[in-house]
Amino acid sequence: MFPTSDLWQYLQQVQKPILLYGMGNGADKIHAVCAARGIAIADCFASDEFVRGQLFHSRRVLTYAEAKSQYGSFVVLLAFATARPEVLARIDHIAAEQELYVPDLPACGDTLFDAEFVEKNRAVLEENAELFFDAASRQLFCDVVTAKLNGSLSLLYATASDPAPVWREILHPQHYRASADLGAYTGDTLRELLGYAPNLTEAWAFEPDRRSFAKLCAWGESESRLHLHAYQLGAWNKRETRYFSDAGGRGSTLTEHGGKSTQMDALDAVAGDARIDYIKYDVEGAEYEALLGSRETIARCRPELLVSLYHRAEDLVRLPMLVKQLCPGYRFYLRRMQGLPAWDLNLYAIPEEVAAGNGERSS
Repeated sequence: MFPTSDLWQYLQQVQKPILLYGMGNGADKIHAVCAARGIAIADCFASDEFVRGQLFHSRRVLTYAEAKSQYGSFVVLLAFATARPEVLARIDHIAAEQELYVPDLPACGDTLFDAEFVEKNRAVLEENAELFFDAASRQLFCDVVTAKLNGSLSLLYATASDPAPVWREILHPQHYRASADLGAYTGDTLRELLGYAPNLTEAWAFEPDRRSFAKLCAWGESESRLHLHAYQLGAWNKRETRYFSDAGGRGSTLTEHGGKSTQMDALDAVAGDARIDYIKYDVEGAEYEALLGSRETIARCRPELLVSLYHRAEDLVRLPMLVKQLCPGYRFYLRRMQGLPAWDLNLYAIPEEVAAGNGERSS
């Protein structure tokens, strides 16, 4: 069902020069993986407007035109994430001229989603692929595993979809009165939800990053329709102090290597016996613990769930099975939103009685 080789193995034997496209944290991660596997990186280039004489690992960052002039034909490794149409168009232009791949690196943790990882977890991955209710989800699971292994740009494009059909065809926002947004950022996903959920009047929101939390609170104060319970907390399975990178945006993640001391807590403890109809988990690698920390709410309320499956390599192995354990009598769906690499991959869990069209959930 899944490939037995990966992009890194191909790069070990390719004859063309290998260049990184991008010079940030993603490029550093790719450079480290390549160095550990004996893969030589010839150079690094960036979009013309970002090239100002910077150095990347002691080499001057090139423009794409300079890279073409110096190397001619080469392998490109995309070293940043984007969903911006104008950037994707630029990537497409380069891919039309060069051999371009999108390496898969974990947003959190150190485990690499490579051929060795897939072989070790093959049985569980194959079992997880069959958990999903519809054929589109099952195929998407297999295609995402393949794309994460081989870095195929075309397959990543083929696996992406728009969010609107998810709200119309999988979720049932017309029935939501209260929601929980775990990883609320500045309130952007709550604003999106309000556009689809006409009866939503109350929300619990966790956001550990202090800058994003301040913006979330400011938005909540201006939103008269919604009673927002905002907490500067990271979602977890118990009350505990952890460390957060405090990067001031979506790059903020839990860290084991220092950072800002951050209070974590469980949704069950914070929301108490509140009735919640929908929970979103996008908590930068803490999804497993956040799910465990809301198991009582899930059992009592049977809410619809959105669970991010892309922060850690282990997510495709561990999270579907945990959701199955926590949500008996649910249907599971999988969709991935537009963008590169294989991020914004979401599992949707819907109670069978709601998915079957038996009307509005009981209050």
